[in-house]
Amino acid sequence: STVGYGDISCKTILGKVAIIIFIFGGLAMFASCIPEIIDLIGTRPKYGGCYKNERGRRHIVVCGHITYESVSHFLKDFLHEDREDVDVEVVFLHRKPPDLELEGFFKRHFTTVKFFQGSIMNPIDLGRVKVHEADACLVLANKYCQDPDAEDAANIMRVISIKNYSDDIRVIIQLMQYHNKAYLLNIPSWDWKQGDDVICLAELKLGFIAQSCLAPGFSTMMANLFAMRSFKTSPDMAAWQNDYLQGTGCEMYTETLSPTFTGMSFSQASELCFVKLKLLLLAIEVKSDDGGDSKISINPRGAKIPANTVGFFIAQSAEEVKRAWFYCKACHEDVKDENQIKKCKCKNFVGGMMIHSVIKSQEISQHITAKGKSNGVATTKPGGPAQSSMVNATKPANNVKKNVSVKEEPKPNMNGRPTNKAAVQQKSAKMEVGIADDQAKDFDFEKTEMKYDSTGMFHWTPARAIEDCILDRNQAAMTVLNGHVVVCLFADPDSPLIGLRNLVMPLRASNFHYHELKHVVIVGSVDYIRREWKTLQNLPKISVLNGSPLSRADLRAVNVNLCDMCVILSAKVPSNDDPTLADKEAILASLNIKAMTFDDTIGVLSQNNGASDSLSPLGSPIVLQRKGSVYGANVPMITELVNDSNVQFLDQDDDDDPDTELYLTQPFACGTAFAVSVLDSLMSTTYFNQNALTLIRSLITGGATPELELILAEGAGLRGGYSTPETLSNRDRCRVGQISLFEGPLASFGEGGKYIDLFVAALRNYGMLCIGLYRFRDTANAFDASSKRYVITNPPTDFNLLPSDQVFVLMQFDPGMEYRPDWGDGKGGERLLRAGHSVVGGPPGHSVVGGPPGHPAGGGKKPDSS
Repeated sequence: STVGYGDISCKTILGKVAIIIFIFGGLAMFASCIPEIIDLIGTRPKYGGCYKNERGRRHIVVCGHITYESVSHFLKDFLHEDREDVDVEVVFLHRKPPDLELEGFFKRHFTTVKFFQGSIMNPIDLGRVKVHEADACLVLANKYCQDPDAEDAANIMRVISIKNYSDDIRVIIQLMQYHNKAYLLNIPSWDWKQGDDVICLAELKLGFIAQSCLAPGFSTMMANLFAMRSFKTSPDMAAWQNDYLQGTGCEMYTETLSPTFTGMSFSQASELCFVKLKLLLLAIEVKSDDGGDSKISINPRGAKIPANTVGFFIAQSAEEVKRAWFYCKACHEDVKDENQIKKCKCKNFVGGMMIHSVIKSQEISQHITAKGKSNGVATTKPGGPAQSSMVNATKPANNVKKNVSVKEEPKPNMNGRPTNKAAVQQKSAKMEVGIADDQAKDFDFEKTEMKYDSTGMFHWTPARAIEDCILDRNQAAMTVLNGHVVVCLFADPDSPLIGLRNLVMPLRASNFHYHELKHVVIVGSVDYIRREWKTLQNLPKISVLNGSPLSRADLRAVNVNLCDMCVILSAKVPSNDDPTLADKEAILASLNIKAMTFDDTIGVLSQNNGASDSLSPLGSPIVLQRKGSVYGANVPMITELVNDSNVQFLDQDDDDDPDTELYLTQPFACGTAFAVSVLDSLMSTTYFNQNALTLIRSLITGGATPELELILAEGAGLRGGYSTPETLSNRDRCRVGQISLFEGPLASFGEGGKYIDLFVAALRNYGMLCIGLYRFRDTANAFDASSKRYVITNPPTDFNLLPSDQVFVLMQFDPGMEYRPDWGDGKGGERLLRAGHSVVGGPPGHSVVGGPPGHPAGGGKKPDSS
């Protein structure tokens, strides 16, 4: 309408009246619509809209369980300063809008974080967050859910939706239960070779605890390695806290090794990295000659390093690890300060100087072997030790090694005996490397007993009924159990399955000899264990006591004071009313054992020679003798917690504040507590380094392979297999161990030696890679000295050693049990360095009697097991 100023206007009185009425009516109608317009604008979703990638940055989509706790833990690790420039935007997609706490958190990180409201099951919402352009999609699980199977099913549906929308996107998912991993294999576009990965919380949690049964404190060390943390030591702190915190600052990194390393053996490269570069080289990635999948080889025996090999390092930051790529023998050989090892001029002359660098590297390794060299680069042939020691090999190696010399530099005799026994046996042709002494004979498949599973990675036994393995209290008391693992399990008959197989399988890895396997005694409700038994029935040396972990009579019956480790687990669902009470049984059981005294303890002092052939299923032929009182506080123990804050109740003598982060608390530092929350960091670690999870899983699970995963996915359990050279070669792989500096061939380093000297001697003489120390918290000989030990990850080179220290090592598989009970003092005294534990003055797998001065075994400290 117009009011006379337009080109067209009303001429008649009737028209003018009509337009006046129209103007007023239009104004009235518009005014009445204003509230509706405001309402429409106000109700537009605050977190709607589409993701706009304006600066061309990479982005990832995170969905699943989105809360303040899960997001803050994830981002704290993902955006850590120790990572190299993280130019990745994190996009969260969730059905519900964030609460005030989470909204404030997003605003503080607005430059790197975006939140959108929507469903991951809706293709429209997936398009809004540009899933098809994303670098990866991460699915977080609710670790405190009431129904783990329902949580896993929901997250697997999210993966199906994501893969249906974009089949080539990389997906990393957290799952609660191990048996649900099988469903991911049913998704056609799920492909672990393309980067898809699953972090199974139950598998890894119980795997970490299992490794702590073999090497107490190892769970803490590994958990600190894959979490990004910065340490700040202080003169106000106790000495042990400063040592521990320095180790927590170490993380796992990958870097390509410089051409200088080409042609070296792994042990030489690891020694050079540690001594010269101040880096700890754990493993290498070896590419197969036929262009197949690359394999990760942990501390491989005799492997030569080809060009452009990727190494796995423990270091304080990504910047430090670059030294491995920059190192040039021509330029840096005389450099004393590792911080001066930077990119040199040689790198600019790739054509000429790289060859020069390779030739230089020959000079380093020429005293090892002259075989297999071509154009100045030593190569490893297929089927060699490098391949046979692969941890995640999908195929068995073709042959046990004969075509590459195992012999390294001449090794000195220690205590009058040759140390390179494997090479001696190889020359004598009595047995092939990788075949245990009890199988060094021709194979007759009709007569050969199945001792290992079909992949050769785990010990196997024909299925047994649970009734054959159940003990009552009297039977357990009559059985002399020692050096075993006691599992205190709290569970209702209908509790969700936690997957006890994941705890027992690492303890049954085939790179242990049968007599080295620790007996596992489960104390708990038989009705629950019966539901788990299908997955346990093929694993040897398991007994069940139908009782209560809170009953002192049951604990005494299974000789908890003589065990190598007491594991406290709970399968009960946390209550919605008060989640902090989820750990009440575990804490009560822990305090109960610590309060016990064992006045009439039976000690184990000696063992008959050749006992390994006549072992009973539950114990060993032994000579018994009483020893003094032992306190329950000295029983080696690890308690699994659901709620981090409950760690404050485990130790009554610590000063931990309730708000202290879990990794800073004394029980965690000492390796006596473990919580599933420490696995949160694995999501970030896996995204930035796909192989890191493979390495961790290989170390933790005892050698689970994709082939084994497919077999277990069938649901029929482990399958037995006849022993062939191919499957037996899979035994030749690295394992976690713990050795003592109190006695034995390395005892000289415990008397004021330096860590660097121990590192070099262990690597050169025994092929053992030292990765950390387990030290008494109180090293003084005070009357009230604590028996607790704490973890020191990758100590500095000039770190002073003590006789009471224990050393975490990655040790080679020994086909002929290299460490015999009759060596060490030359007088037939029984001393043994064995994987998983160091026994001083006692037979294999048995309790320890005696210890370092000032640490009495009876009343005060219990060496080598606390």
